[in-house]
Amino acid sequence: MKILISTICILFTLNATVAQERYLEEITDSVQTETFTYIQKDGQQLELDVYTPAFDSQDTRPVLLYVHGGGFSGGTRDGGRIPAFCKKIARRGYVAVSITYRLTRKGTPTGFGCDCPADEKMKTFVAAVEDIQDATYFLIQNREQLGIDPYRIILSGSSAGAESVLMAAYQPPYCYDLDKGPVSYAGVISMAGAIPDTSVIYKESAVPSLLFHGTCDNLVPYGSAPHHYCNEDKPGYLVLHGGKTIADRLHQLDKPYWLYTLCGENHRIASSPMVEQFDEIISFCNDFVLHQSKNQIHTVIPGKHNCQYPEFDYCQN
Repeated sequence: MKILISTICILFTLNATVAQERYLEEITDSVQTETFTYIQKDGQQLELDVYTPAFDSQDTRPVLLYVHGGGFSGGTRDGGRIPAFCKKIARRGYVAVSITYRLTRKGTPTGFGCDCPADEKMKTFVAAVEDIQDATYFLIQNREQLGIDPYRIILSGSSAGAESVLMAAYQPPYCYDLDKGPVSYAGVISMAGAIPDTSVIYKESAVPSLLFHGTCDNLVPYGSAPHHYCNEDKPGYLVLHGGKTIADRLHQLDKPYWLYTLCGENHRIASSPMVEQFDEIISFCNDFVLHQSKNQIHTVIPGKHNCQYPEFDYCQN
């Protein structure tokens, strides 16, 4: 039976752990990093960094593939908190991967805000999803060299990267030339992400989802609202559906999810869970992906609702 769990102001892990338990505890203090070109597009070499636990004999390890943020105009695969995050993941027995993808809004006069036409925003999303799929294909084609399990690839991303991984994760399964047939992503972790259409989430496409979002996110809506809260008369007016709406859809479909609501928080939490909620990320990967938990969880972290966006009952002081 699936259980809907609601937590208020409780930080926790889902399973009791034992020392040195693979995927929950560190199994090594050494991580090997390699860089590969996974494809060339538009005159650009798209690269990915692969972080593997050193001296590890496992040859079918789960993968966490991370996509950075930056409004599709900035950011790098090895900037800020990313290397430390990936190394912490790898030290627990996973293979962590961080990718470069096409920043199609880089150098454009309208960026990715309210002056960027909605159709250009959609083209940007599509290009990023294609790059994620190509990176996935590279990993699967090199699965024996990298020691990975093609059926346990978890997507994760921040901000623009979160938007991209959500759209990629809910796509129908792809073959990727695997003898066992099509494969879906094993799960998705969104840090302040959203999608333009929740109808793409249906029973066959839904995957376990960990959704971090602040109720006062000023760029990517927590519920359903225009991207960047653009006025309807602006070229960039495009309604997006954030963590709360995605969780509602998964709840309707009776599919597993973990919505992690940070009351009053803004777009800062696009990267903060990599540090502040790292234990929850590890618990999600272990429980929802590796052990296929069917739970539906909503964790609420109280905070002052200091914005003009809709307030929810569970966030009221």
